[in-house]
Amino acid sequence: MIALGGALAIEGAAWAIVPRQMRELYETMFREGDRLLHISGVISVAIGALLIGFGVKLIGA
Repeated sequence: MIALGGALAIEGAAWAIVPRQMRELYETMFREGDRLLHISGVISVAIGALLIGFGVKLIGA
């Protein structure tokens, strides 16, 4: 729940601060096709998993 809340807060902040740039970013991503979206998704999952692992190790849980 905390991770989902954090993700929503960060996404919402980006849309609130720079909506035009976010719209352009989304339009560019969807124009590029599925392959780029798949690669971006895999990279995001890997980075997220590393951050979670680092956080767990840091707090000693």
